[in-house]
Order: sequence, then C-alpha cells, then structure tokens
Amino acid sequence: MSKVVEGIFGQPKELAKALGKKKSNLVIGIPKETVFQEKRIALTPLSVALLVEHGHTVLIESGAGDHSNFLDHHYSEQGAQIVYERSHVYSADIIVKIAGPTLEEVGLMRQKQILFSSQQPSLLQQEVLQALIKKQVTALSYEYLQDEGGHLTVVRAMSEIVGATSILIAAEYLSNVFDGKGLMLGGITGVPPTEIVIIGAGTVGEFAARTAIALGAQVKVFDSSVYRLRRLQNNVGSRVYTSVIQPIILNKAVRSCDVAIGALRARNGRCPCIISEETVSKMKPNSVIIDVSIDQGGCFETSEITTHDKPVFRKYDVIHYCVPNIASRVARTATYALTNIFTPILLQIGESGGLSSLIWSHPGIRNAIYLYQGNLTNKDMAERFNIPFKDLSLMVLTNQ
Repeated sequence: MSKVVEGIFGQPKELAKALGKKKSNLVIGIPKETVFQEKRIALTPLSVALLVEHGHTVLIESGAGDHSNFLDHHYSEQGAQIVYERSHVYSADIIVKIAGPTLEEVGLMRQKQILFSSQQPSLLQQEVLQALIKKQVTALSYEYLQDEGGHLTVVRAMSEIVGATSILIAAEYLSNVFDGKGLMLGGITGVPPTEIVIIGAGTVGEFAARTAIALGAQVKVFDSSVYRLRRLQNNVGSRVYTSVIQPIILNKAVRSCDVAIGALRARNGRCPCIISEETVSKMKPNSVIIDVSIDQGGCFETSEITTHDKPVFRKYDVIHYCVPNIASRVARTATYALTNIFTPILLQIGESGGLSSLIWSHPGIRNAIYLYQGNLTNKDMAERFNIPFKDLSLMVLTNQ
C-alpha cells in the first residue's frame, strides 16, 4: 500500500504541506488604555466573535471598552476572555492597543512579542524605544499603516472623524449654551450663513468642508498646494471658495469669519504656525478657533493644549478649542472605524502563519513596522534618535 496519502485536492499531503501556508492560532491581548483621555479600544465585540470563530483567543482587560460603551459582558458573550490582571493580558502573542506604550507597559511585555499601537516619531520617548529594542519586540505603528491603494488607512479614518466632528464642536461653541455668539452654524432663509475658514485641504479639511457645507455654512479653504485644493473641490462635489495661502488674503478671511479651523499637518515635527497673535486679536468677538493641528504644535500662535475636561479657553475674546485627541470624543464611532482596519489584518496574520509571512506579502503592513525583532527599521525614528536602522525587506528575506 502506498505511503503517500492523497490530500483533499488530489495532492500528496507532504507536498500540500510544503507548498501551503501553515495557519496559526493567535492569542491577542487588548489592554485597558492608561494614557490620559484615550477612550478608544481596538476591537468591537463582533470583531472578537469573528476572531474567535477562526480559532484565535482574545484576552481583554476588564473595563478596556467602557469608554466606548462596550462592556465586559458584551465581549465575554462573543467569546473573549475577560482578565483582571494586566500581566495576564501582556502574556499574549500580539498586543493590540491604541496609544503608544508607556515604559511601565513595556516592562510587562515579554521577549519577542508583537505590538500594534499608535506611535508618532515626534511623540516617541527614547527610553521606551530602547526598552522595546531590548525585548526584541516587533512593533507596528498605525501612523505608517497603508491600504492596498497606498493610503495611510488609520490616519485617514481618524482624519475623517476629526474633520466632521470639528464642525459639530464649532456649532456647539457658536451657540448660547457655551456663551458663544448665539448663532446656528449654517443659515436659514433670509439669514446670512455663518462663515468658516479651513486652513488645510487634506482629509481633515475635506471632511470639515463637507460637514459645514451640508449644514449650510459658507466655507473658505486655504492650502499651500493647488493639487490638494483641486482634489478637495472635486471630492466635495459643490462649489467652495479655495485659495492658496496668501498671508494678506488668509488673514483678512480669518479676521472676518465666525469659525477658523486649523487642519495643517507636517509629516514629522511641528506644523507651520501661520496665523499670528495679532490676527487673532482682530477676530470678531466670540468667534471660534478649532486647532486640530495642536498635537503638532498648532497653526495659531495663540493656541495652547486643552483637555476634554476643560476643552476651551478665551483669548482676545476668541474661543479656542485645542484638544489633541478629538477622535476620543466620539470613541465608539472611532472604535468601529479602527476595528474595520485591524480585524482583517489579524485574520491575515493567522492565515499566513505569522506576521513575518504577512510582512513579506503585504507592502502596506511592511511600511508600518518600525521594529522587527528588536531592530529599528524606521528611518524617521532612526534619524530622530541617531540610531542605525536596518532595511526590513532584507531582514525578512533573510529570515524566510
């Protein structure tokens, strides 16, 4: 009798095993966020159910989803294991969290673990990076994660939320409820519409413009790139005033508007500060500034970081809203957006037999890896800390 046993596709099992990919059952840990005012969680209960159905184990620290209104029993009912000791969560193969790890959290991690988290180079602390390197961690940054079209998928999803939410925030502070002008954002028949100036024509600027136009406001968008302005004009689908950033024209528009939204972004480092204190001092009383760029320093000279508990301050009788993490204001919506991105990746890791295989076949994920088995592979971080970095493609090829 032949020792060769036929596989389900008519191939010998030995050959099928050699050619196929070995599926992995993952243990995924979701810790409770400890960073101030971070209210999002990476996975929804239904995403957990999908992962469990595919044979994976999901450990969730008790209370991790409370701020997004996903309670422990919602997760346990879908197959998650609720744990009460943080060290138990950090025993998982893959840690998936929102904010970048603190030094204390890195201390809980084990050798050669995989970490998914946000990690902007400008906010990374050297001692945290060195601790991750020492533990030979493989780490992925959401800020660099790309989809099949080469777009920064997490950045874009959060920017869409922030852009739309910034207009809703502006509407609140224009009303009498928060001692604003008493204006309704937009306009009605016979009443002139409110004027909104948006500085920056990226994703935040585009979705802010969409929301403002839908509410009936008069919108002016400024950007240094004609290409971005043209793209916004085409995407919004309705006529909106656009202009390249000319200081005289921009300052005049800001002084006369009801709401000014700063949505400029720098790839790394500080965003340009283009609205002077003098211009802000000449704005109309009770006007509103929403500085979305505050996490990169802000584009208004008068901006100062505020929190969700105390979100605004007044200067020159202008209301300033400068909360860095606007997406956490709508944590449940943000969680749905994030889980749509993370769940397919986690499933792909399991189907591929591990992250290394997926890195090799998925350029967008490869681009997001800033540490591979303790080796720094991100050029931006390497330049910031003056640490040598290695080419990830060569490293993965060597390890195949």
